[in-house]
Amino acid sequence: MMTPSAHQLGIEHDAPIDTWFHIGGRARMLARPESNDELIRCLEMDDQMRMLGEGANLLVDDDGVEGLVVSLQTGGFRTVEIDHACGLVRAGSGASLARVIAGCVNEGLGGLEMLTGIPATIGGAAVMNAGGAFGSFCDHLVEIEAMDRLGRVHRFARNEIDFDYRQSRLNHLIVLSALFELEQADPEQLKGERNRCMEYKSKTQPMSEKSAGCVFKNPVLAEDIEEIGSQGDRVSAGMLIDRAGCKRMRIGGAQVSSVHANFITTDQDAKARSVIELIGLVEQRVLDQFGLQLERELVIWSEHES
Repeated sequence: MMTPSAHQLGIEHDAPIDTWFHIGGRARMLARPESNDELIRCLEMDDQMRMLGEGANLLVDDDGVEGLVVSLQTGGFRTVEIDHACGLVRAGSGASLARVIAGCVNEGLGGLEMLTGIPATIGGAAVMNAGGAFGSFCDHLVEIEAMDRLGRVHRFARNEIDFDYRQSRLNHLIVLSALFELEQADPEQLKGERNRCMEYKSKTQPMSEKSAGCVFKNPVLAEDIEEIGSQGDRVSAGMLIDRAGCKRMRIGGAQVSSVHANFITTDQDAKARSVIELIGLVEQRVLDQFGLQLERELVIWSEHES
């Protein structure tokens, strides 16, 4: 539903959508609200608006998207409050996860450093329950504050949110902030842990190339697969893609990474459509080889894709 009620928001028209792929189409309209009141006015314009985080887990189709795109990386949504005595940290949805981690490490508050190297805003990290080999976003979470599509604000305790592997089921809400409870620790020790996380990622992922992180979630096997795993095991999507013969496979300027097969990298001439086609080819190869339908971790915005 579109109405003209938020014309004072400084809407950007035909605006670029920044993603870590550095490719893809534009937004017909983009807004950067700085308060809950302005966010509600965005909802009055388009209650189906799309929320843009850091664009690190996003691909936008070449012809862009209709409707309103909203970024919360401005104003009060970027606020970070650290209570060292209590170990409590409240971070706004638009705050950079890396910035929050750095602030906590410098204050000697441990727990979030295991998320080092994951590019995301707090809101995006909450929605996808971002994580990796060392932990997940929800591990030290106390509470999420969120707005529904009617403009009502809610607070959800950690145990009220259905967090699971790379999902939170918060997608229907707009995350406003997250509250964490962390433990006091030696800042130098925390910096060492942060450095070890980055070293691990640098050795196992194509960090210097343009990509959007892992394309697929690691699947759970519904039955035993010889030389892969047993029923109930969560196995590496990258391993499955590699064994299906997809590593280094290319369509146009998009390629399955030679470093980690669950990454697709792009060059300067790449098109989003090439990435989408390559994803479909990888899915089909893995399905044909192992009978497994991979589930996408990458979010695709497209007027043509479901």
